[in-house]
Amino acid sequence: PRPFTRHGQVFVPLTRHLGGLHAYKQIMPVRREDEGCGTEQASHEGYEWLYVLSGRLRLLLGDRELILAAGEAAEFDTRVPHGFYNAGDQPVEFLSIFGPQGERMHVRARTA
Repeated sequence: PRPFTRHGQVFVPLTRHLGGLHAYKQIMPVRREDEGCGTEQASHEGYEWLYVLSGRLRLLLGDRELILAAGEAAEFDTRVPHGFYNAGDQPVEFLSIFGPQGERMHVRARTA
């Protein structure tokens, strides 16, 4: 799959199949001053997991606001209103895994 741009963000698909979990690398540019800080939120069926690779990501979850830095992750039910915004002065890059049927992610760590 090829990268595509939506709402000024670059999405790099990391999965090929149409059903089940969808994984993307997202690259969000710095917000311009005339764009404000961003407060729009959406809700839909599913579950999402995020992992910040670089930069700072502002995650709105209903009336909560979280700032995630590189190396930090979040997981949430997408029926809760949510929105993502760049919280820094450099582009933010993050991984996003989304399950439209509400599948929760299971991450297993291996010991060396």
